[in-house]
Amino acid sequence: MTRTAAEIDLAQYIDHTLLDACASEAAIAQLCEEAIRFNFPTVCVYPIHLRQAVELLHHASPKVSTVIGFPTGAHTSAVKLYEAQAAVDKGATELDVMINLGWLKLGYVDQVHRELADICEATGQTVKAILETTLLTESEKQLAAEVCLDAGVAFLKTSTGWRGGATVADIRLLKAVARDRVGIKASGGIRTAEQALALITAGAIRLGTSQGVKFDPGH
Repeated sequence: MTRTAAEIDLAQYIDHTLLDACASEAAIAQLCEEAIRFNFPTVCVYPIHLRQAVELLHHASPKVSTVIGFPTGAHTSAVKLYEAQAAVDKGATELDVMINLGWLKLGYVDQVHRELADICEATGQTVKAILETTLLTESEKQLAAEVCLDAGVAFLKTSTGWRGGATVADIRLLKAVARDRVGIKASGGIRTAEQALALITAGAIRLGTSQGVKFDPGH
């Protein structure tokens, strides 16, 4: 039987996200305060805001995540690895890493695998591989997911939100490929509790969204 949004705690699924290049310190502070108040699992900010977020959440339950190689994934592997290690040094415990789509589409799967595996091994933190599913064919989505799984990621994530967002169909596909070996994160365009519920029902265990506070029925 399908549950309604009122029957589950949507907050437990939300990576409370603020990826605005012009975000102020006040906006980051508000993001962290909301994460504490609603008990979201994490906040997700750009690397430049990590120190502030880590300090504000030091004694709180939400973790701090950031993005690596965002939003294109077309950075060199050395740059991505450095960015990931620097983020961990600043206190990030979850890394949302954009894969190299060009390599994937050219069939350079070994390079895609090595890049992710190096980040997973070097940081020892939770790595979420961003696939940007809206730019991939069905076979490319499956291939990308399998390569990321083999590299040791903890999550498969649908999108950056820059090229469209998560769909129920993509969540179902990634869940089928993952076979519960890793988590599935839906991201991009999640603006309502109804959307959130549909993605969770399809198999997502994390939702990347800036709208999570609005999902609370008491808000």
